[in-house]
Amino acid sequence: MYSPLKELISDKSRIKLFVGVGNVLHSDDAVGVYISERITEQDHIGVITAEVSIENYIGKINSIRADLLILIDSVFFGREPGYCSIMPVDQLVDFTTNTHNISLHRISELFTVPVWILGIQPASVSFGEQISPAVRKTADFIVNLINGG
Repeated sequence: MYSPLKELISDKSRIKLFVGVGNVLHSDDAVGVYISERITEQDHIGVITAEVSIENYIGKINSIRADLLILIDSVFFGREPGYCSIMPVDQLVDFTTNTHNISLHRISELFTVPVWILGIQPASVSFGEQISPAVRKTADFIVNLINGG
């Protein structure tokens, strides 16, 4: 499950911009924001926290020199909570990310670099500010992996 992510992160020849997407008032939907707020920028890693309004960051994202844009969000894969997968955005059509103002697939058409999705299966996206233990464990692992730990 983490192998493609490890490969992508370890490739220091490509600059990656991670963008945290999600609603911090909907439990596990906050996982993208949780992760992005903990990423340490490096020469080959940039980060933006967009929350639910990624459309407000189109200009900023397109102005940053990056080779790959990775949107971090909760995704309903129909798997156990905390499951994660990374994939090009065009493979996302079979899964749901419906808690935002605009679909990630639609918004990806407005970016100037390839867009990938780092999705984490939520346990719940009901009203609340707590991330479930399984999702937090995955999120902490991802943060550690990105930060080089």
